[in-house]
Amino acid sequence: MDNSTAAISPAHPHLISPVLQVISRAISTFLIKQAGFKRPDAQTGAITLIQRFGSAGNLNIHLHCLVLDGVYRIQNGVAEFHSARSPTTEQLQSLLSQIIKRIMKALTRNGALIEEEGMSYLAEMETDAALAPLQSAACTYRIALGRRAGQKVLTLKTAPTQNVQPQPDKKYCVNAHGFSLHTGVRCAMNQRKELEHLCRYITRPAIANERLTLNDAGQSLPSRRRGWC
Repeated sequence: MDNSTAAISPAHPHLISPVLQVISRAISTFLIKQAGFKRPDAQTGAITLIQRFGSAGNLNIHLHCLVLDGVYRIQNGVAEFHSARSPTTEQLQSLLSQIIKRIMKALTRNGALIEEEGMSYLAEMETDAALAPLQSAACTYRIALGRRAGQKVLTLKTAPTQNVQPQPDKKYCVNAHGFSLHTGVRCAMNQRKELEHLCRYITRPAIANERLTLNDAGQSLPSRRRGWC
């Protein structure tokens, strides 16, 4: 689950918990219904990692959720697993819309957003005035200072390699209002290697230690194993 986090920054970590609660409850309820049950009758599970960086190593807080594709029911003291039906694009779009509305309400309750006459905008929350422009620029992939301030940064990408980053099925990816919900990466119960690759991907650091080298001045620099494209 990737989502727009304009109202969430390192200066306001208390906002992450209510947002995560909204997302987790919405997704778990959806899965329970997809498995043919009501919420009190079954339970699902998920592991969520809070990523604080984007593909350029910039500040970009978003969530990666590893979610069961089914639910458990307790029958005579024994847990039974029931798979959930694959979602349609329309169902995912409806789920994302529901999540967005609930996140907006949660941020409003917590004072991060203000609603007036059907419009929502960021509230003036206490923060470090010097860091605020830098955080905003990082989230939007723009240059913060200097003569090129406000312009988009140049993003360098390495050539794709096998099993480095899972490629989601676009059929199971929906977007709306700066939010996105990606559910196109699935590992079957016997795909242990694929599951390991997925876990490594969602738990990766901003820069891997093995990619860092020291120059003659003792500064840490990212190394380039392959040509840029």
